[in-house]
Amino acid sequence: MKKLSLLLLTLLVAFSCTKEHSKEYLTLSGKFENNKDSILSISTRTGIIKTIKINNDGSFKDTLKVAKGEIYTMQTTQTKRAPIFLKNGFDITINADGFENDIMNSLKVSGEGASNTNFIIAQIDKSRSLGNPQIILNLEKEAFDKKLANIVGEYDSILNSYKNIDSSLIVMANQQSKQLVTYFESNYNNNLTMGKGNTSPNFEEYIDIKGGKKSLDSFKGKYVYIDVWATWCGPCIREIPSLQNLEKKYHKKNIEFVSISTDESRRNGGSWEAAEKKWRDFVKAKQMSGVQLWAGQDNSFQRAYQINGIPRFILIDPKGNIVDANAPRPSDPRLKELFTSLGM
Repeated sequence: MKKLSLLLLTLLVAFSCTKEHSKEYLTLSGKFENNKDSILSISTRTGIIKTIKINNDGSFKDTLKVAKGEIYTMQTTQTKRAPIFLKNGFDITINADGFENDIMNSLKVSGEGASNTNFIIAQIDKSRSLGNPQIILNLEKEAFDKKLANIVGEYDSILNSYKNIDSSLIVMANQQSKQLVTYFESNYNNNLTMGKGNTSPNFEEYIDIKGGKKSLDSFKGKYVYIDVWATWCGPCIREIPSLQNLEKKYHKKNIEFVSISTDESRRNGGSWEAAEKKWRDFVKAKQMSGVQLWAGQDNSFQRAYQINGIPRFILIDPKGNIVDANAPRPSDPRLKELFTSLGM
């Protein structure tokens, strides 16, 4: 879901350039209930363009001039932020619960020009409501086509329900629908070959930190839970403690936990030797357990699974067939439920 949300936000920003209103400034006012913050900032991708004082009672009011009508970010802290469409000539009132970490949960926008922001928020809310895309990708073809058509129809319905929105947002919405269809259809086609029960692509001769080399066939007869990661990947690193706990819990079960590092030369001064050393030093420093492998210059396994973001977790059965090409993360309770359903 994070990929879809990122896709949506990227599109929102990319297609939000427009002509200016005749008035040379806009007005922002409103109130944050239960507020503990003193500053509301308005920013673009390049930095803050305006800071507005929040009074003790949570109220605020100010004017600002924007270079062009587009989507900006308003925030009081790093976690309390939301998109807002601003354009000279607008007179917007914002109300929200300042205590909420995600102020979009309580955000109410009114006044001249507010329909643009409300449309954006409705689009994002819809994206969030889709849930895990893999559930949709696992549907039979007829059900998948019907579900995808319904999703596109729901986005179109949102677009049609908002009047007087900026023309750039209409372009964005149409482009979003095309991108959404492309995302699901391309991944669905890949899912046909990488679906449950299909033979997993192999990896061969990956360097084992304990010595020698390993291939996927080395683990035949056991379930294999694969973690595709890298030392530079923050989300990967955050999963390590959970992965180590799983390894301890299932140590005597019929499963191998295999971590495949994708550290490469590009991030290590063009040196594959430096990449391998960084991987070895990291594994040693973190006292990482399980089977620790380095892919080196071979990215065929990544390409076969179309891995374009890490960490990525894959579960393979004792016969070498795919159980889940996009398995739950170690920190996700659903992973233990999956293991239990397999008799572990």
